[in-house]
Amino acid sequence: MTVTAWLAVAVFLGAYALIATEKVHRVAAALGGAGLMLLIHATDTEAAFFSEHAGIDWNVVFLLLGMMIIVGVLKETGVFEYLAIWAAKRARGHPFRLMALLVVITGSASALLDNVTTVLLIAPVTFLVCERLALPVAPFLIAEAMVSNIGGAATLVGDPPNIIIASRGGLTFNDFLVHMAPMVVLLMVVFVALCRVMFRRSFRYDPGRAAEIMMLNERAAIRDRRLLWQSLAVLAVVMAAFVLHPVLHYEPSVVALLGAGVLVAATRVTTEEALREVEWPTLTFFAGLFVMVGALVETGVIEQVSQAAVEATGGRLGPATMGLLWGSAALSAIVDNIPYVATMSPIVEQLVHASGGDGPGQVLWWALAFGADLGGNATAVGAAANVVVLGIAARNGTPISFWQFTKYGIVVTVVTVALVTPYLWLRYLM
Repeated sequence: MTVTAWLAVAVFLGAYALIATEKVHRVAAALGGAGLMLLIHATDTEAAFFSEHAGIDWNVVFLLLGMMIIVGVLKETGVFEYLAIWAAKRARGHPFRLMALLVVITGSASALLDNVTTVLLIAPVTFLVCERLALPVAPFLIAEAMVSNIGGAATLVGDPPNIIIASRGGLTFNDFLVHMAPMVVLLMVVFVALCRVMFRRSFRYDPGRAAEIMMLNERAAIRDRRLLWQSLAVLAVVMAAFVLHPVLHYEPSVVALLGAGVLVAATRVTTEEALREVEWPTLTFFAGLFVMVGALVETGVIEQVSQAAVEATGGRLGPATMGLLWGSAALSAIVDNIPYVATMSPIVEQLVHASGGDGPGQVLWWALAFGADLGGNATAVGAAANVVVLGIAARNGTPISFWQFTKYGIVVTVVTVALVTPYLWLRYLM
């Protein structure tokens, strides 16, 4: 590697260490790292701001912005209070039943929606129901972020890396349903069981509060029915457009911004009210993180690491599949999985063709998808949904530290990837 590449690695590791140890605010660390990357010429303004593969992913930033505005308008209707009371009553106030219910809802929704959109919608409900039952909110938010990454692996539209893989590999929506979804269902069941063990100290049942919840009327929580129906209509159209992306060819960011614009223009909600719930620090953090990771792409660091991992397998399909699965999981834990998959997919495409094209070699695409999607759970910055959840938690006065998330994330990643290993081996390599 060049001197610039080594400097870029040093800057990235330094910024990552600051984020992990929380010596400085994560936004300051990300922006400082991005500035240093530009200073040492590891990247430039053209690549940082305009490159599709090595710059700020504006699609992600504006998708978040649009959905945050929609969620902010929805919050004015009281619908989140309604859902919180409904969920608590269905769980009869039992904390683990409530977490299992929220986990299933989040994981299932993430298969059809972008996982970031899902956590943006479910987080306000979680805060309200935990407040009603006097439960710590952090375990619920952590579980929802992780299951959104697991559920998103099931379909082509559930996680952005899957869209990149499908485009490069010529894979369809149904291909993901057949090859990814069955295993994802099993992983969600296992994850619910893991939650029972990992968060067992948080499941404090309060009979008094449970009884109070059961007496509440959730319909009374709705404050503005007209605004609710307007918001739900816009949200339904936005979600339908997300699902129909392969047909309509509108980027999710465009759909979200159009939905937010229509909702603000057509309702009595003011611009100030609509922007009140936007997580500006989270958007800024993403921008800095994208620039830093883009610098690693520009200097060839990610490509060299990826190629070294491929060469280590000696061209054999079995070792290549396992190396790709576990290597992708490890790398996606520390760098955003979107630029990683964008960099790795051309290499995988060559390996697939060398192994027989649409035949046995196709397992490499599923190894890449599982590794990148599940590896995002390992750390607090491994996936976009994780970062968004941490931002929401901090904004609501219940911050979740990097290590508070990561100590659970590593366990979940190791267990889920370990389960995928025999699945890929027995189904495709035997």
